[in-house]
Amino acid sequence: MSHLRIRKVAVLGAGVMGAQIAAHLVNAGVDTVLFDLPAKEGDPNGIVNKALAGLLKLSPAPYASKSLAGSITPANYGQHLELLEGCDLIIEAIAERMDWKLDLYKKIGPHIAPHAVVASNTSGLSINAMADALDAKVQPRFCGVHFFNPPRYMHLAELIPCKNTDKAVLEGLESFLVSTLGKGVVYAKDTPNFIGNRIGVFSILSVIHHTQAFGLGFDEVDALTGPLLGRPKSATFRTSDVVGLDTMAHVIKTMADTLPEDPWHGYFQAPAWQQALIAKGALGQKAGAGIFRKVGKDIMVLDVEKQDYRPADRAAAPEVLEILKIRNPAEKFAKLRESQHPQAQFLWACFRDLFHYTAYHLKNIAETARDVDLAIRWGYGWQQGPFETWQAAGWQTIAGWIEEDRKAGKTMADAALPGWVSDGRAGVHSAEGSYAPASNAMIARSSNPVYDRQRFKDPVLGEVYPQGETVFETDAVRMWHDGDGVAVLSFKTKMHTVSDGVLSGIQQAIDVAEKDFTGLVIWQPKEPFSAGADLSGAMGSLQAGKLDEFEAMVANFQATSQRIKYSLVPVVAAVRGLALGGGCEFQMHSARTVAALESYIGLVEAGVGLLPAGGGLKEIALRAAQAAGPGGDVFAQLRPYFETVAMGKVSTSAVEAKESKLLREGDLVVFNTFEALHVAKGQVRALADAGYRPPMPARQIPVAGDVGIATFKMMLVNMLEGRFISKHDYEVASRIATVLCGGEVDRGAVVDEDWLLKLEREHFVALAQMPKTQERIMHTLKTGKPLRN
Repeated sequence: MSHLRIRKVAVLGAGVMGAQIAAHLVNAGVDTVLFDLPAKEGDPNGIVNKALAGLLKLSPAPYASKSLAGSITPANYGQHLELLEGCDLIIEAIAERMDWKLDLYKKIGPHIAPHAVVASNTSGLSINAMADALDAKVQPRFCGVHFFNPPRYMHLAELIPCKNTDKAVLEGLESFLVSTLGKGVVYAKDTPNFIGNRIGVFSILSVIHHTQAFGLGFDEVDALTGPLLGRPKSATFRTSDVVGLDTMAHVIKTMADTLPEDPWHGYFQAPAWQQALIAKGALGQKAGAGIFRKVGKDIMVLDVEKQDYRPADRAAAPEVLEILKIRNPAEKFAKLRESQHPQAQFLWACFRDLFHYTAYHLKNIAETARDVDLAIRWGYGWQQGPFETWQAAGWQTIAGWIEEDRKAGKTMADAALPGWVSDGRAGVHSAEGSYAPASNAMIARSSNPVYDRQRFKDPVLGEVYPQGETVFETDAVRMWHDGDGVAVLSFKTKMHTVSDGVLSGIQQAIDVAEKDFTGLVIWQPKEPFSAGADLSGAMGSLQAGKLDEFEAMVANFQATSQRIKYSLVPVVAAVRGLALGGGCEFQMHSARTVAALESYIGLVEAGVGLLPAGGGLKEIALRAAQAAGPGGDVFAQLRPYFETVAMGKVSTSAVEAKESKLLREGDLVVFNTFEALHVAKGQVRALADAGYRPPMPARQIPVAGDVGIATFKMMLVNMLEGRFISKHDYEVASRIATVLCGGEVDRGAVVDEDWLLKLEREHFVALAQMPKTQERIMHTLKTGKPLRN
């Protein structure tokens, strides 16, 4: 059963979560049926169809491409229960009402296939109580699986066994979640709210409590508890608005109702100001107002004392900012604790009570401290989990401070820390594993074979993975291998931008790979794949008047792309995150690309007043000619590419990049970003085993020529006259059209790659010298945002 084969899945419940889970299943190519109650009037599938229509309006998009919108089969419990009999996995995702769930289980019971796995996507109800409503034969195939919202993007999936769940079923479902759906799986015990929401919601409750205790504003607290702490921009109170104040109140009430013995139980209640907002219908983002609201272009925030909104303009105090900038965690926490500034005292109190609560409950909610840290990182977007933060700051010192504050009556609860906290340990994470209080031992990572596909897992503090044997290393790149015949090249520049050093490094790596390796993978240890060319370096040469040097840099960029394409061994690009400009062009020239689902790929040079000149336009012209075939309409093939490049469009997923043809039909999409390197290496070996040879140089490329250029320019004139683009946009797009069409030659004329590369260089250099382009580049370098001039 560890090799669980899941061909078809049923999702029960077409609410916000159920519909989005169904969408992510079809993203992964899983045949999916979405059920709900039959509509009382009209089409019996009306409820499901309305939910499916709603998916197309959601942001961020649940579908990897809108083309997948018709892939989900709508169904209702009144007419289609027999469809369950063909499903290998049934995911129940109806409202958080135990009585409703139990009734539904009785209804579907006779239609569950003998092999099918059944899972409840509950956010905190008892899995064992649900299991009791199922036939004894089904219980070994039943568990909880808690996706976090939005399911496509949130990495965390909590897996919660019931007392009778078969271990092989769990391992098989874990493998499906990890590899097919791209999730990070954490096993949770069957306790209210499991791990992520138990700790995450307590963290929010403690922030609410200390916000009032220290007299801080909600905007002030969000300024402190967001990126400054390595957490999302939405911080605490903006996150509550996004989740919904009514939803938050429901989760808090669940904790209050189900955890009466919790020493912190007195804090499990929505504050009066939150209840007042809910009563007014100010539920947060979905209602247009909550803790924050937008008035015109201004962001306003609730002032509890005045019972009204004021401008959201409070920030972190300069002296507290200085403390938070300290790199040494031990020094940082010492400064926070000793500072008399209310913001610093607030932060120490929040951390202290979070550490206290998490340590006290670890044994009951999770097997190991690693499960807690990964759940919070993957489910709440924190860079470090609570135990990692504590350990980095000095485990025993922090433990002593917590105990001091507890005895002084400063902590939120008087519960004593567990004995293991103060047993002399340096922390809960090490290279050997993470602490498990039930067995009083350090437990290693899961041995499930699915994790063999992750060469570098997402590490917790203390975990170290072998970095491979270095072949060569410069300031810009590192080439390494694992002794398996496949070399890997990684960039070391900021945002993995392409500098002269990177270009030299790629060429050197291919030289070495051709002599000593089966092939080469270009892969980055962290996102992004590459944000494109190093514009600051390029502008330096240009503004210094070194035009020859600038032109040589462009030529070298093109030569590097060509070196990738014509390497005698396969060069495979393993893409995740941004692959923009030159990063996109490198993967276009690779023998194959392996792209994680959340890869955002585009030729974006038009945004800074330039055109792609690393061979990207040349490659598009070639692909268009190949797609058109002998005597075919090359212009028709170019047209969708032109819009993509001229508008600087970036794909919102790897699936969309395939549709825009920036990825090829044979390129692969993987759903777990940590598997990209494994799959890319496999592609290198497969290509090599098949007797890989690079493509023959393209010497006969039919182009759209002057007629194509004129047609594109006619389209651009209409856009210019309609004020959809500026005059400089027109200039840039016209030059893109000129290169794509092969220049001012006859329609159907035949050119070669060198001709197209020469056109790229000429028009790139010409644009780079224009004042408006230089204004765009400098504005982008200063602000990180495009300038439309």
